[in-house]
Amino acid sequence: MSSLLAKCQQPDRQGRIQHITPENAGWRYVGFEVYRLQAGQSLRLASGEEELCLVLIAGIASVATLRAEYPHIGKRMSPFERIPPYAVYVPHHDRAEIMAESDLELAVCRAPGKGDLPSRLIAPADVGVERRGKGRNQRLVHNILPDSAPANSLLVVEVYTDEGNTSSYPSHKHDQEGSPDETYLEETYYHRLNPEQGFCLQRVYTDDRSLDECMPVYDRDVVKVPRGYHPVATLAGYDSYYLNVMAGPIRLWKFTWENDHAWINGEDYSPQK
Repeated sequence: MSSLLAKCQQPDRQGRIQHITPENAGWRYVGFEVYRLQAGQSLRLASGEEELCLVLIAGIASVATLRAEYPHIGKRMSPFERIPPYAVYVPHHDRAEIMAESDLELAVCRAPGKGDLPSRLIAPADVGVERRGKGRNQRLVHNILPDSAPANSLLVVEVYTDEGNTSSYPSHKHDQEGSPDETYLEETYYHRLNPEQGFCLQRVYTDDRSLDECMPVYDRDVVKVPRGYHPVATLAGYDSYYLNVMAGPIRLWKFTWENDHAWINGEDYSPQK
């Protein structure tokens, strides 16, 4: 199995099913966890030297930090309702206590934190919604924590791709430090499939093919992207959702297209029906 693929695990005592750290990923910035809590179950998290973005993928919860409370947040019971989520930003040297008021699927996005930003609620009205692509390359995007919103390192976005479509495509990359054309951003993809027995395909590869892996990705798996291009392809019958977390030394999403496929962005591209 690829070292870039983190399979969904059975919940531990805290309900955690995914646990990505800079140490076990072999990189410097991104941490990512997913918890599946039952109604009435609670979870305590300390941010330490990191900032957190808590994304309610599905369910309702109350969240309290050291200086603020966010009661009864959440609306969708499944990410495939395709409405923007609730999220909570938690700065470094803070903590969060989460009480699940229904069965809850919670993503904990982590990256280095600093400064004096306060915690805040990110409500659905604060999430930018956009549609990208055309033909079989269309997807729906929810910008939860884009580079235009206050944070120190984290960038968080979720994407929906219909059955048979591609996403994160044309192939693009953001792995060069000090480049005028790219920023260095590590990235995780947390995948959900509908119906849940489905799978999609994700390839991670570099121009020189020193990294070139194509993975079958099942429900609640995570793909780690340390560098290179990273397109996703769905299969007939199964819609795709994924939550992306990115972070690096500069908090800016700046990328380049793979030359061979950039033409698909052009005005002359006419999808064949």
